[in-house]
Amino acid sequence: MELQQYYPRIIASAICLIVYLLTKNILSKLIKKFSKKADIKGSRTLVIIRLFNILLGFLLVLSLFAIWGVDKENFYITLTSVFAVIGVAMFAQWSLLSNVTAGVLLFFTFPFKIGDFIRIQDKDFPIEAQILDIKAFYTLLMTKEGEHISYPNNLLLQKGIVILKNEDNDYNSSL
Repeated sequence: MELQQYYPRIIASAICLIVYLLTKNILSKLIKKFSKKADIKGSRTLVIIRLFNILLGFLLVLSLFAIWGVDKENFYITLTSVFAVIGVAMFAQWSLLSNVTAGVLLFFTFPFKIGDFIRIQDKDFPIEAQILDIKAFYTLLMTKEGEHISYPNNLLLQKGIVILKNEDNDYNSSL
């Protein structure tokens, strides 16, 4: 086989890779700009960028498979098998996926931010605490008594949250 017959696929792969890198760069800049405008801490921004990069990488691999002509029937069988295994694993670990999704939603909707003093409206276990950090899976809180609590992000979206004081106010005096 001659190398020339692969030129269209090589060029399409190169274009796909360039589009991937440009999209990754532009998306990263947009998320950083949004983060700066919303006054969101850098560590949260990096987590969100990492999650979007994983999604873009997955799309790149699918595009390259399509370009190089992986047999569609075999590709679909493999893809459905992988999704079935991932689906079973994610069903067993649905809380992980829901916490990551909630972390992304908290990043973009930012109803509260690091430094805010909040009350979680839970009739069984009400919590008043200051937000120390918001991670991909959980939010780290500190109560007035100095207890550190890691609270799942998906529960923060399910419970009512009252912002008692935010970082613009003098919240240190209330701790």
